[in-house]
Formats: sequence, structure tokens, C-alpha cells
Amino acid sequence: QGQLVESGGGSVQPGGSLRLSCAASGNILSISSMGWYRQAPGKQREVVATTISGGTTDYADSVKGRFTISRDSAKNTLYLQMISLKPEDTAVYYCHMEVRYVHWGYRDLWGQGTPVTVSS
Repeated sequence: QGQLVESGGGSVQPGGSLRLSCAASGNILSISSMGWYRQAPGKQREVVATTISGGTTDYADSVKGRFTISRDSAKNTLYLQMISLKPEDTAVYYCHMEVRYVHWGYRDLWGQGTPVTVSS
């Protein structure tokens, strides 16, 4: 009953760039909230960036100026453009959406996670 499919993770050197994508499936009526979270080894999951339907965005202090969250409403897809990557950005990145489906009602969905490794 609906899922989020992530793509775009990988391994890069410090200073490199990656773009993550997260696509929602199903007959969607609306998406009210979207966000990216990450969990590094041995640490709790933390918020990276969020955006709501009105367009307001918010970023963790550690990624401000380097990461950009965006959405394509027509494709029900969320993106995270990451530049100037640092080793401390290494983590598994998860997308999250609050989705209202035409037939299934409200769903709070998480992606499967995509690993990002920043290392020289």
C-alpha cells in the first residue's frame, strides 16, 4: 500500500557531490511533508532537511549551504542535492513522506535507505 523507493547513494571523495532521489508510488492525493534523515554507524537517526507542501524548507546546521532539498510534485519525487561532502556525512540516508492516498488514506512512509560513504 504505497512505498518510497530511494536511489542515488554511493561512495565519493571528500568535496564530491551526490544527488539522492526518493519516489512515492501509488494513487496519491497529496503529500504534506517530505524530508531526508540519516543514520551514521553507532548513532541515532537525525534529520537532514525537510520541506512542507507550502515550500518551506529547513536544514540541519551541519548541512546548511551544502545540501539542497527539492521536490517534483508532478512526479511525487523528493531530491537531496549534496555538494562539498565531508567524511562526517557518511551515513545511511532515509527519505520520509506523509502521503494521503486516494483509496488508502493517510500513510507515514519511509524509504529503504541508501548508503552514502565519503572517504579518500
